[in-house]
Amino acid sequence: MTIEWKISDELVPYPDALALMEARVAAIINDGAPDMVWLLEHPPLYTAGTSADVKDLVQPDRFPVYDAGRGGQYTYHGPGQRVAYVMMDLNRAAMRRGLSGPDLRAFVNKLEEWIIDTLASFNVTGERREGRVGVWVDRSPTLGAGREDKIAAIGVRVRKWVTWHGISINVEPDLDHFTGIVPCGISQHGVTSLVDLGLPVTMTDLDMALKDSFSKVFGDDA
Repeated sequence: MTIEWKISDELVPYPDALALMEARVAAIINDGAPDMVWLLEHPPLYTAGTSADVKDLVQPDRFPVYDAGRGGQYTYHGPGQRVAYVMMDLNRAAMRRGLSGPDLRAFVNKLEEWIIDTLASFNVTGERREGRVGVWVDRSPTLGAGREDKIAAIGVRVRKWVTWHGISINVEPDLDHFTGIVPCGISQHGVTSLVDLGLPVTMTDLDMALKDSFSKVFGDDA
């Protein structure tokens, strides 16, 4: 089954995105609809995951705050950040591969690998960190020993083994907007973007890299 790709050129309000994802997940569960990857940007907003601690919402009146229902803590979304929502039937994927059943941990690992492989297209070394969700960039050579910044976030929700929500990669967002929260509950490290790293990457450039990397990482699921 070929996955469907959807790209939204206009900023998508968060409630509209939730509604579309809900409808697509229901169609996958009930009608066998194809899996989907949806690439979009949101207007400035904060989302709270199931592990969010209210003390990490530093500026609660700065932007709208939404309960996302996904795993994780507080996250910022806004213009210049590519959000990729992945609605995938893990049961179907397991059957295609001849596996005994779905594996959510393996799926999250593939999301991380997808981000890392995509960043490598721009000669950026994205890295995992034990105990920290998302993908990180070592800034020590330019900003001093021990400096690491987050460039991509991951947050997933699952219903009857169909995934929704997904990943976000910072292309050129206003990094000051992240100061209204403690991103993902981690205060000792910063946030960066491709443009902040000195790379003139456009959203179209990133979308092409995401599609190429998705096929490599997910294989038959693409």
